[in-house]
Amino acid sequence: MAWLALDDASAAGAARRATERLADRLGMPAARVAEVGLAVTEIATNVHRHAGAGALLLRSVRTGTAAALEVVAVDNGPGIPDLTAARRDGHSTAGTLGIGLGSIDRLADALDISSAPGRGTVLVARFEARRVAAPGSDSTGPDAAGITRALSGETVCGDAYAVRGDGPRMSLMVCDGSGHGPLAAAAAREAVRAFNDPGHPVSPEMAVRRIHRVLSGTRGAAVAVAELDAAAGLVHFAGVGNIAGAVVSGGDKRSMVSIGGVAGYRDPTIRTFRYSLPPGSVVVLHSDGVRARWAAAELGGVLGRSPLMIAATLLRDAGVRQDDACVLVGRARR
Repeated sequence: MAWLALDDASAAGAARRATERLADRLGMPAARVAEVGLAVTEIATNVHRHAGAGALLLRSVRTGTAAALEVVAVDNGPGIPDLTAARRDGHSTAGTLGIGLGSIDRLADALDISSAPGRGTVLVARFEARRVAAPGSDSTGPDAAGITRALSGETVCGDAYAVRGDGPRMSLMVCDGSGHGPLAAAAAREAVRAFNDPGHPVSPEMAVRRIHRVLSGTRGAAVAVAELDAAAGLVHFAGVGNIAGAVVSGGDKRSMVSIGGVAGYRDPTIRTFRYSLPPGSVVVLHSDGVRARWAAAELGGVLGRSPLMIAATLLRDAGVRQDDACVLVGRARR
């Protein structure tokens, strides 16, 4: 995973080269590597030319049998005035490569774009080694997705997240390793490993207690687990430390309670709280690298979009540059 700054004209070329290296490492055929490189070059060029600057996240997404390449581009520019026209095949503005968003639509297996006047644009695209979805269509993607960003100047992020499903329920976990750098990242990795252990139950309270035991001897961390039960319309939440959690539905944001302490250090108070999970709502967990006072209205335009789109938008608008940051979004489908 890498964040690339799109702040000068040479950034598009650097983004293309990094993309092609990753696509090749993932075993994509040469023709597909070239397609993905072309699409990312156009994305990066558009961000720099029309927004002045922005950032591009490049990462691999692995399942049990395959790997895909995922791209997230964010900017705070003027936005796209007519997104429908911009996505029309062949549409391009002066000075770009000329393939337009319509052609990126055709090259990507999934593409989601949100743009608001004066707030900027967020683009999420996924490229499989071989096409598995009809080109040119939006995708709500998986039911949960997260995004992390390291503190400026750090090469690794001390925040991490994980998602697991157990029958009809889905559990989300966010961990903020104490401090920054490799030691914080090592603690976060241990939390992910403990959470994902299939031999242990994942009720929020039991999951946090197990992570607390595993983190003994590390720097420790703030940890929170949310279990989404769509059938019952409930979310169960347990947190230790400064991980924020909220249920967002329409224009309403209901914050969840995380008790102070440090997982892996002494014996923190661990308690499960229960909240209603209205139809169409999403659950958001994030570290303190994202300001806690964001409002539900800030996500009004993207709440119905993919979880990754929601997470990327919140990170862009509420992220703190002086800290590692992590946002995880889950949507419970009945």
